[in-house]
Amino acid sequence: MLHGRDTEQAMLDDLLADARAGRSAALVIRGEAGIGKSALLDYAAAQGLPTVRSAGIESEAELPFAALHLLVKPGMELVGQLPPRQRDALEAAFGLGEHAPADRMLIGLAVLTLLAEEAADGPLLCIVDDAHWLDQATADALLFAARRLDAEGVVMLFAARTGSDDFPAPGLTELTLTGLPPEAAAALLDAGTTRLSPATRYRLLAESGGNPLALLELPSVLSDSDVDAANPLPLTQRLQLAFHSRIAKLPPATRTVLLVAAAAGTADIGRVLQAATTLGAGLPDLQPAQDADMIDLDTGRLTWRHPLLRSAVYQGAALTQRLAAHRALAAAYAPTAHTSVAGDLAAPSPSGLDAAGTGSSTTVITSSVNGAHGPMTDTAVPTTGTHGSATATDGSIDLGTRALPDDHDADLRAWHLACAATGPDEEAATALENTADRTRRRTGFHGAVAAYDRAAALSVDSEARVRRLVLAAETATEAGLSEQAARLAERAAAQDGGGEYGQRLELVRAQAEFASGTPGSAHRRFMSAARAARADDPGTAARILTRAVHTAWYLGPAELDELAGFLTTLRLAEDDPATPIARYLTGSVSGRRTTDLRAVVDAARATGADNPADLVQLCGSGLVVGQDDQVDEVAAELIAECREQGRIALLAPLLFFRAECQLFGGRPRESRVAAEEGLGIARDIGQAQWVSQLHAFLAYLAALHGDEQRCHAEAENAVADQLGGPMAVGASWAHAARGLLALGEGKLDRAQAELEHMTIEPARHHVIGLRTLPDQIEVAVRLGATDRANEALTRLIEWSERAEQQWIGALAARGQALLAEDPEPHFRTALVGNRPFDEARTRLLYGEWLRRDKRKVDARTQLEQCADVFDRLGAAPWLDRARTELSALGVGTTARADDGPLSLLTPQESQIVRLAAQGLSNREIAARLFLSHRTVGHHLYKAYPKLGVVSRGELSALDLE
Repeated sequence: MLHGRDTEQAMLDDLLADARAGRSAALVIRGEAGIGKSALLDYAAAQGLPTVRSAGIESEAELPFAALHLLVKPGMELVGQLPPRQRDALEAAFGLGEHAPADRMLIGLAVLTLLAEEAADGPLLCIVDDAHWLDQATADALLFAARRLDAEGVVMLFAARTGSDDFPAPGLTELTLTGLPPEAAAALLDAGTTRLSPATRYRLLAESGGNPLALLELPSVLSDSDVDAANPLPLTQRLQLAFHSRIAKLPPATRTVLLVAAAAGTADIGRVLQAATTLGAGLPDLQPAQDADMIDLDTGRLTWRHPLLRSAVYQGAALTQRLAAHRALAAAYAPTAHTSVAGDLAAPSPSGLDAAGTGSSTTVITSSVNGAHGPMTDTAVPTTGTHGSATATDGSIDLGTRALPDDHDADLRAWHLACAATGPDEEAATALENTADRTRRRTGFHGAVAAYDRAAALSVDSEARVRRLVLAAETATEAGLSEQAARLAERAAAQDGGGEYGQRLELVRAQAEFASGTPGSAHRRFMSAARAARADDPGTAARILTRAVHTAWYLGPAELDELAGFLTTLRLAEDDPATPIARYLTGSVSGRRTTDLRAVVDAARATGADNPADLVQLCGSGLVVGQDDQVDEVAAELIAECREQGRIALLAPLLFFRAECQLFGGRPRESRVAAEEGLGIARDIGQAQWVSQLHAFLAYLAALHGDEQRCHAEAENAVADQLGGPMAVGASWAHAARGLLALGEGKLDRAQAELEHMTIEPARHHVIGLRTLPDQIEVAVRLGATDRANEALTRLIEWSERAEQQWIGALAARGQALLAEDPEPHFRTALVGNRPFDEARTRLLYGEWLRRDKRKVDARTQLEQCADVFDRLGAAPWLDRARTELSALGVGTTARADDGPLSLLTPQESQIVRLAAQGLSNREIAARLFLSHRTVGHHLYKAYPKLGVVSRGELSALDLE
């Protein structure tokens, strides 16, 4: 029975009812230690749904996918049914087979698909306790899956300590637990067996704050003499003191085996006993702890009643005891130590650990046994998260019908060696470096950083220390840990006497500074690293400069010109994939067409550029020179490759580039589908830059449609404080969106104020800065600001001449028409080679001029044509303006009778229907869109009645363009 949690229980009941109806949800339950998070999880698990469980353990936080194992184990027999890329990714995560490292989010997608498969015959409850102690790789995978739940009938419940920093889960619903109400707290306290005086009872109720664990544990240790004690300890420390007093009453051998278990941080009772035996303790010595309700052995694994109890055992032990425990565990995980420990060991005389003292002190001792991230508040040893999985005598973990390789034993041994070290220890350092290498290959970057860093601290040789720090810094960059990467790089540089690693460290610091919002210093470091590589390795210099293109865009023309000049000086081999890429970038950074993008991509591929990451920047540069059709084609190819290869991190920028092409090419509906998919992915995997850009782009789309409320909301989202505020990367697009909205509504002063931002560097030379030049000209002309209009027109003409694109020339001709005494020749030129929306706007301006010139028939022709295009594109403000002009001519207009079947669907439904119409199965669609197949089926089920069909076979007959 739970006291005082009726509201929370009802919330869980609703989620479980939804799961039974086929709907999915995820919930994070937060609260302080002992507040009742686990009790609520247990309540949910007792409601009859099939349940899979896992938990984070503090000591496992540095080994990748430790906690993921137990969660997916019940469904491992279904792994063979996963799409090949997902299957390979999950197997690679567990170190099975020879698969190449996979995108971390692809592992999350594999988890989502696996959970959906497990829920195929009914709802599924997925419980993750102590989520604040999850290893980062597991947390990333589970959060990716949780955010993409929809119609699988899966409920994911996470329990975590209070504070978003402990387990950041943006996008998920959260429930924060507070203390029990006074009546419930009193009922729980009175239900205990300890008799309390009224004064003590009152103090407990007051100081516990309604914390259930405190109400259960403190009565046994709080005496009446404590009632007037001043300055009471924080609640967590009071609870640990309560546990310490109980631990001190146990026999010495029991404390020994409990300390080994606490240091191990694993439920693997076999290895715990194997290590404890060398210290004079064994299985029978656990009985007193079980009798005292501190641990549970009934399930064949060792579980602690509460994590604070395990912390109390470890913290209460003397330093010498901890060191001895870790040495014993390191020996137990050594290759020659794979012997079985009998379950009926006789306990020798308890010498072992207790010879060093009782360990009753509550002081946390910090020394060289500190973990990689500071003083140990528990054990600093990462361990694999078996949580009760079968353990063979050789130590490998039974994973369904397959076992993890013995590498995990080596990893455990390495960390225990590190925790047992009292100074530099090359054996431990080498073991940890090997662990870091393996962890990095499995994309467990956070754990690899910790292992490299600790290996550096234990290094005897200075060169090895610097090398390991460099590896830690580079791995931190891969993990997106920019601030930590910078700190590691600074430490390495301070010790790199010979400058051997200078170039690599400059790259690390450059990427860290760019991520922290300082593109100027980042650009200087990129250029410095490129100069250092130019003489001996021009190919590497070219690759560094392709990264510098990004930083230069945020600075201005001077940096872009310097970069272009540098690229021209590199002597690159003709068969180097960087050669065609560098040549293209040399021209495009200044908005100059040098060759076709398509030819550059083909040439780069022919010389070995087979990774989509090598070609992404070309798409952005292609937009600068106006090669939109080719960018659209290349981006579509790269998106397909990224979907196939599971390169999820590249999808957001590619979808953004393609959405731009689709919008400018007159396909706003497709553009919105791409942008919203890109935004969802960027949000799921924490790509703040692309979250900002795509929110702003969606604001621009909303402005096109005249949706004022959404335009402003998306623009605000783009410049949210957590994305950089007014300096966010999407700020330029946000200003452009509000400018377009104001222009469409005829609010010229407001449009002028927004578009003014496009005349200031760095926005001035950005893609959107160039593409708003026609808007700047029109607003300035209508406001009578001829000088401002001429300045924008000059820039537009220069861009047209450099890019050699007909559609840019058409826009320049429109600008000339607005400023010319005889505009008609320019208007006619502007109608050749333009794109739908731009051409329609030209016809609107031309028609307005013709009406003022009393040429009503000609004006009607232009205005009717532009109205038809605006109607088709959903450009409501511009359609209203065209209709107003037609009304002035005495011509009525009607809305389009049919806007196509896709107009009835949501963007996701539209995307799924298109793929289904092409003949793809639900599973194939799910793999392509990073959804579960059940979610795909759910959206098709909703789309059919909107489209007037009853099966997917009828979709091919619909006009879905």
